[in-house]
Amino acid sequence: MNDFHNWDAWSPWAKLDPNAKATFEGPRSGEGAVFIWAGNNEVGEGRMTVTQSRPSDLIRIKLDFVKPMAGTSDVEFTFKPQGDQTNVTTNVTTNVTWAMSGRHTFISKAICLFMNQDKMLGGYFEKGLASLKTVVEGPRKT
Repeated sequence: MNDFHNWDAWSPWAKLDPNAKATFEGPRSGEGAVFIWAGNNEVGEGRMTVTQSRPSDLIRIKLDFVKPMAGTSDVEFTFKPQGDQTNVTTNVTTNVTWAMSGRHTFISKAICLFMNQDKMLGGYFEKGLASLKTVVEGPRKT
C-alpha cells in the first residue's frame, strides 16, 4: 500500500487500462512517494501523493484528479490486526478499511444529485480489497 510500484498487482483501475502510462517521483515508498497516471476514459488522469505513512496502522494519500473531472480527495487505508498477536503460530488477520473523502465543486455537487458516489466507487473498492487479499495471502516471492 505504501509503495505505488505495487499497486498494479491489486488496483481495480490498473485492470481497466493496462496501457495507462505511469510515472513515479520522490521516494520509492512512504511519505512523499508520488504516482502520476494517464489512461483511457475509465481511469482518467491524476496524481497520488503519500502524505502520512505508518504501514502497520495508517496510510494517507492526497489524490488529485485531472481528467475526466478535476478535483482533490483524501484517501485513507487503515489496518486493524485481529487475533492473538502474542502467539506467532496462530493466524493473525488484518482488517483493511479503504475510505475516500473530498470537497465537491459546484459541478460535482450537481453530478452527485444524479449519481450515488458510494455505489459508483464502492464496487471498485471491494474489488481492490479482494485483489489485495489475494496478493497478500498468495505465495511469497523470494
